[in-house]
Amino acid sequence: MLRAGAFYAASAWLLVQVATQVLPFFDLPNWLVRWVIVAALVGFPFWMAFAWFHEITPTGFARDVGGTSNESERRATGRKLDLWIIGILACAVILLLTDRFVTRPHPAPDAQAAAMSDAAIPAKSVAVLPFNNVEGDRDQQFFSDGLSEDLITALSQFDGLKVISRESSFQFRNRTEDADTVGHKLGVAHLLEGSVRRRDDQVRINARLVATADGHVVWSQRYDRPYADLFALQDAITRAVAEALKVKLLAQPGAVPQTDRPPSGNLDAYAAYLRGVSSNGKGTEEGTRAAIAAFEEALRIEPAYAAAQASLSIAWLDIALVYNSGSETETAFANARAAARTALALAPDLAVVHSAQAYQLLVGEMDWKGAEAEARHALDLAPNDAFAKYLLGNMLATLGDLDSAIALTRQAIESNPRAANLYLWLAQYLMGKGQLDEAVQSLNAGASLRPDALGQDSSFVIIEILRGNADKALALARERSGDDASSTYDIALALQAGTDRQAADAALEAQQAGESAEDFYAQARLHAVRGDAAAMFHALDRAWEARDPNISTLMYDPLLLHYRNDPRFAAYCVKVGLPAPMPAEDTRT
Repeated sequence: MLRAGAFYAASAWLLVQVATQVLPFFDLPNWLVRWVIVAALVGFPFWMAFAWFHEITPTGFARDVGGTSNESERRATGRKLDLWIIGILACAVILLLTDRFVTRPHPAPDAQAAAMSDAAIPAKSVAVLPFNNVEGDRDQQFFSDGLSEDLITALSQFDGLKVISRESSFQFRNRTEDADTVGHKLGVAHLLEGSVRRRDDQVRINARLVATADGHVVWSQRYDRPYADLFALQDAITRAVAEALKVKLLAQPGAVPQTDRPPSGNLDAYAAYLRGVSSNGKGTEEGTRAAIAAFEEALRIEPAYAAAQASLSIAWLDIALVYNSGSETETAFANARAAARTALALAPDLAVVHSAQAYQLLVGEMDWKGAEAEARHALDLAPNDAFAKYLLGNMLATLGDLDSAIALTRQAIESNPRAANLYLWLAQYLMGKGQLDEAVQSLNAGASLRPDALGQDSSFVIIEILRGNADKALALARERSGDDASSTYDIALALQAGTDRQAADAALEAQQAGESAEDFYAQARLHAVRGDAAAMFHALDRAWEARDPNISTLMYDPLLLHYRNDPRFAAYCVKVGLPAPMPAEDTRT
């Protein structure tokens, strides 16, 4: 009986192992394996009953009537049955080990990283998704988005609470993925989502806090309030979510509660401000100019609106740097400078005000130290703010402190994990330190989010130049060649690193006569790759005379840092107000 039971158990285990490994190859459903297990369990008592009335003999199964076989035959049959049991168990163990170490695919590096990130997701973490605009009125979308952004700002001021920035969380508008997938992509344990309906002077908001692990609702509430009570309503939702997550306001020295609301509470000014934020988020010249008009409208209604002044300054800087040239640029810089200074006078305790001032000091006045001080003050006021972390990192990179810049940018990515531009900035700093493999990883991460990010392709070209792969750099540059000037410039850059001197000379001449004729910093980079140090330093002097904002990238530009041991490099840094770099190995190696 015992041998019969052991034989059955071993055979059933072997059958289950075979089914588990074989059935998936035929795309058969998992429930078939479950039925094999159930059938084995159900069959066990019937087998034991059969074994009770029968015995195994050298000639097969026979009815057990007692005394039908002698003792020697029983021992011989028992030994054979033992060998069968051992053999079956050995086969099952071999199959199990094969499945574990051979046939089962090991997780890919990305999958392993994802599993590790799951374990690292803090319990006190939340992403505020854009609330659904129930009315479907596009003109009111800014209103529901503004509610979500206000909640992000408010929740970011709680101690120990990880809050995802708007840029990342808003990518899941009207999400189709389940809560676990979204939580994994954003690195949070909770999602705050809901809907907004505004009709005339009434607002209805449905909000709920969802645990990403299993999708269960931690907290939910419906609010019906007059529109005039909007700010009180936002505060009520913030308090409820904070209580559900058991977090308290920041007690960090220097931290001050942040808000983008007008000081008088004027809802018309707030609505105009929200329209500006929405327009500016489009990333186009048309959107930026529409944002300027909206911020100016908010300021006409509420002249003391510091957040609108700061946002207006940043928008004017974008116009100056990206969309304007000549005298228009000077006007845009002047407007940005005036708005930043007004904002600073109105609300010296707002982080966004100091961020705007830092930005305009950096690119508008080239006051590197002043920009760093303002960016540091912004982060002191709002220690959890991702933009403040990125901005201070950028200021420190300008001053040559790449280790701190890398650390701060990684922290910004934690709160804004789907911002492609952050991965690009991180790659720039890594390239400045000569950490090219890590830079490629960062660029790939950014490309997976936004393949067309500005400056991304150029960075891949530069990395191949730094690695000494001139032909590959040229091939990459030509892959994206077209009408835009940046691709033409990348080709010229790659040619300078190659062996075809005639083509390199022609490309350099074309750049000096074409759209880059007045872009002396760009010319300096061409001469740097070409190996003409004298021409490079001459072009850098011309760039300083023209007050080219790109000089702020000098201390992490790997093409120019190739000459960091040249005494002329240190002298140039002193002239433009930057610290002289420490001598280092060639960043191309």
